[in-house]
Amino acid sequence: MKKQFLIVGALACSFVSTNLFAQKNDTQKEPVENLAEIVVTATKFNLKKENTGKVIHKITQKVLQQNAGKNVIEILNTIAGIDVRGVNANASEPKSINIRGGRSRQVLVLIDGVPVTDQSAINQEFDLRLLSLNQIESIEILKGASSTLYGSGAATAVINIVLKKASKEKISGAYETSFGTNNTANTKADIKSDRYQSFNINGTLGKFNFLSSFSLTDVEGMSSAKSKTNTVFEEDSFNSINGLLKLGYSFNDKVSIETFLNYDEFDYDFDAGAFSDNDVNTGDQNQLRFGIRPRIAYAKGQVYLLASLNEVKRNLNQFNSFSNTLDAYEFKGKSLNLDLVNKYEFSSKFQLITGLNYQEHSNHTVTPFATIDRDVANFNTIDPYASAVYIADYGLSVNIGGRLNIHNVYGNHFVYDGNLAYSVVKNENISLKLLTSYSTAFITPSLYQLYDGYAGNLDLKPESNKTFEAGFDVSYQDWMQLDAVYFNRKEEDAIIYDSATYKYGNGSSDANGFEVNTKITPTSFLTFNASYTYIDKDKLEDFNDYIPANKVMAGIDISALENAFFNFTYRNVGDRSIFDRYGSFGTAGEDVILPGYEVLDFSANYKILNESVTFFGAVTNIFDEDYDDILGFSTRGRNFKVGVRLQF
Repeated sequence: MKKQFLIVGALACSFVSTNLFAQKNDTQKEPVENLAEIVVTATKFNLKKENTGKVIHKITQKVLQQNAGKNVIEILNTIAGIDVRGVNANASEPKSINIRGGRSRQVLVLIDGVPVTDQSAINQEFDLRLLSLNQIESIEILKGASSTLYGSGAATAVINIVLKKASKEKISGAYETSFGTNNTANTKADIKSDRYQSFNINGTLGKFNFLSSFSLTDVEGMSSAKSKTNTVFEEDSFNSINGLLKLGYSFNDKVSIETFLNYDEFDYDFDAGAFSDNDVNTGDQNQLRFGIRPRIAYAKGQVYLLASLNEVKRNLNQFNSFSNTLDAYEFKGKSLNLDLVNKYEFSSKFQLITGLNYQEHSNHTVTPFATIDRDVANFNTIDPYASAVYIADYGLSVNIGGRLNIHNVYGNHFVYDGNLAYSVVKNENISLKLLTSYSTAFITPSLYQLYDGYAGNLDLKPESNKTFEAGFDVSYQDWMQLDAVYFNRKEEDAIIYDSATYKYGNGSSDANGFEVNTKITPTSFLTFNASYTYIDKDKLEDFNDYIPANKVMAGIDISALENAFFNFTYRNVGDRSIFDRYGSFGTAGEDVILPGYEVLDFSANYKILNESVTFFGAVTNIFDEDYDDILGFSTRGRNFKVGVRLQF
């Protein structure tokens, strides 16, 4: 991997420097569009944020660049209502995204509108470690149940990751490299423990456009498991490769076609469990995605077909202490997605979105204990859906819709949603929007939960979720924004592991709480951000959630110096609890309470040569706080990162 870093870095630097310094100093860069109020995820088409009653957060390209050196998971963890289990653990440890007290399987991840899941996994959840931040243009988080438009899994939120598009220039690109430490509060690592490189090139030649990107990540320096004594555990490394190719052709201003090919892989070391070291356990995972999207615009609307195929392969080599052998595990999951979508605008006030979605999934698993055959473990769904949007002249916006899920194993399931937004006041000084929504969602049982030879249960029902939201969004001139929302979610037939029967079954769980966000800009060079999330939820027997009831995020953005940006981010996470079912932590049948913690991070960047070169750096966990993110596993202490990004 180190040799790959040197080769890629040398080639990229040579290419970039040739183009970078060939530019004239007075070159006018293409302005970055401010799309803060335009969202796609609410309706699958562009819509002003003020015209939806759903809660949507948008992470723009500007914000992503200001957070250079971070990964997707770290950035998502700063959003109100989101808490990532394992965000501060070693890179080799899996991460779980919990939103509004829900489980990770209740979050649907989209990449350019395409649902991505891992059908080889127990909970079907997509591993965001497969993504490189260099590939991403923006991220939209749509809170609440959203199965009407997006189908299974969209129970607590939809995370839509929008990949970068080709520039309008004939050729442009970027190269980025960074180096950092990766250590706990009690260990030290050198500056080359966390290495990252990425390179992309894109452009438009007449009616043809292209984008390609490639990145490498190499992280070492920490053990995944935490030592209870002074014993030094061996390091567990994480290495990833990410590649993306996008091609497009515009026949005219009404007809276009896009294709994509995405390959990601990573390999890693892992330990035997909490407080337990192991030097032979290894794993690897790869993902191959490709698809096509033809689009046709007509007089009063547009129609497109999104066709994609996704395959995930995972392999584990794990030491078995009972047989004293190194056991091999093999997991393969495939997903086919076809989504035909049409938007028809009856008038400037009323539009109707209709669609037909077909999905096909399979799982093939081989372990020392059982085999799940893809010829048996497969299912398909075909879902017609519709969503209507009405935007009145007097500030009222209404969105209602429904979806019929037709599943070849458990039958039919109908979901629906509705949301209202009303602009009470909107003028040059103040704007006030009220919003409310009621939506339902469903989650199909995974192929593992249905067909596993030991724990599988073919009688499982799909999980149902009902979410109510109500809140407001107010802003005063250009210096103050405040929004707050209350949410209440009820789960029926929640899919759980029943320790009494040793099989998967159905249960129930409820959650409610509220989120508050504020942004204050007293001057042009100073911005204060803050958010607070409160969650009150029922516990499920099989769900060691680690979800705090209280979480505070606060940040200061400073741009007082020309071409320079500084940020301080403060995170306060309350107490968390896990259920010690088998006595792994000495409290069998009881909850273990993990104390809350506080972390302060700092980041900065400086641009030169007409913003073509950006130097960036960061210090995370400035005060070297020693705490538990996941009980029995290592947590990152104070760490440093420096890097540079070249654009041409």
